[in-house]
Amino acid sequence: MKRFILYGFLLFISLAHAQNDFAKQLSDAALKLTIQKVNYDPSYFTIPYPNGDIPSDRGVCTDVVIRAYRSLSIDLQKEVYEDIKINFKKYPNKWGLSKPDKNIDHRRVPNLMTFFSRNGQVKAISGNTDDYKPGDIVCWNLGGNITHIGIVVDKKSADGKRYQIVHNIGAGQVLEDCLFDFKIIGHYFYKKSVD
Repeated sequence: MKRFILYGFLLFISLAHAQNDFAKQLSDAALKLTIQKVNYDPSYFTIPYPNGDIPSDRGVCTDVVIRAYRSLSIDLQKEVYEDIKINFKKYPNKWGLSKPDKNIDHRRVPNLMTFFSRNGQVKAISGNTDDYKPGDIVCWNLGGNITHIGIVVDKKSADGKRYQIVHNIGAGQVLEDCLFDFKIIGHYFYKKSVD
């Protein structure tokens, strides 16, 4: 029995360490994106599948998340499309589609929220800065049902009280202290399971 408890404890520590390593890598990947100049562009693009991307100098908030994950060899275009294909009715039907669209589904915040809820870890939504860790994904309602998404990164605010966000809210891929600027509607951690 003691051996089983020790094994369980060691497995828990090992999994926590792996999650922290991944979170740090995702945070670093997001921060690297802020170096690249990107114009805000919500246009529909036809892109290759899998691993398709819109032009590298274009993007919206979802593209920040997609590109950060892609740099860690996780293709959210493929992951989201495959999940929607099997579970189409479980995803929002806000765009009048009758089938999945591999060009755009992963570039829509409500779809990413559904995907992360179904395949990742749903974390608490709170006003406590300690609940938001580097590598977390946060979604907001900007008002009027306009949604937004960003990545919590390992850079603190000027007052040292909270982690900052890498996102694109119109000014390109930037680092900002904006965690509580809008109503938080989603908080997730996603690390693809090893197949």
